[in-house]
Amino acid sequence: MASSSIALVEASVAPAKADKKRGARFDLWFAAGLLAALGAVLAGIATTGVSLTYFFQPAAALIVIGGTCGVALITTPRTALVHALRRLLRLWAPREFDRTALMEEIMTCARVRRKNGILSLKPLAEQAGHPLIAEMLALVLDIQDRNELHLALETKMKLRERHGEADARVWEVLGGFAPTIGVLGTVVGLIDVLRQFSQPALIAHGIGTAFLSTIYGLGLANLVLLPAAGRIRANTVEAFETEEMIVEGGLGLLDGIHLAILRDRLISYLRPAGAI
Repeated sequence: MASSSIALVEASVAPAKADKKRGARFDLWFAAGLLAALGAVLAGIATTGVSLTYFFQPAAALIVIGGTCGVALITTPRTALVHALRRLLRLWAPREFDRTALMEEIMTCARVRRKNGILSLKPLAEQAGHPLIAEMLALVLDIQDRNELHLALETKMKLRERHGEADARVWEVLGGFAPTIGVLGTVVGLIDVLRQFSQPALIAHGIGTAFLSTIYGLGLANLVLLPAAGRIRANTVEAFETEEMIVEGGLGLLDGIHLAILRDRLISYLRPAGAI
């Protein structure tokens, strides 16, 4: 009987395991937002009648991009910067989890635990659809005290949230520096204009070129760095709520509470369609 129950569980969590093997998928929503923002800026520039090639100035790009990269090295330790870069790259293909599927997986574990005992959960850890579910099942088998289990899972959850916030903060800080560095580039350009003050024909063109550094700084901050920080924070909040649901499921497994009560607790972590 126990072997048949475990086989049933393995079949039920197979889709979750398959999703895990497929890995992250390209985030079309994120790409569409970035393209829409850049497209709107370029379209606005085109309506002015000014050639787009006028806005490509190597000196301005060097000052803003190079200066921002230098600030990143100054303000952020090497290891933290590497983690922030990796998280930034993962925005293109984030790893998403279906909370409904995870809830059903936890409920399946609860049914097996209720029918065959807590030791029957051991084969399920390898097929977990979420890394924290695998950790939770391993801890449920080893820890008998509810408070210890809660503390262990909560510590993992809070550390992951803290890491996400730290990575977002890196890009937020750089988003604050980029416009200022752009103004610095503008000042450098104006100084160059003043050197040519004896040639009035070059002054107007030089002033326009000088202010491109400010445009570069504002664009880098408000179209790339600050939105990236906001997206990282949003993903972190989403992941934290998912892990909260898993922790609640782990405590329910250890307590052996009624399946209907456990399902009711887990459903509270789902956002119904049309909910505010």
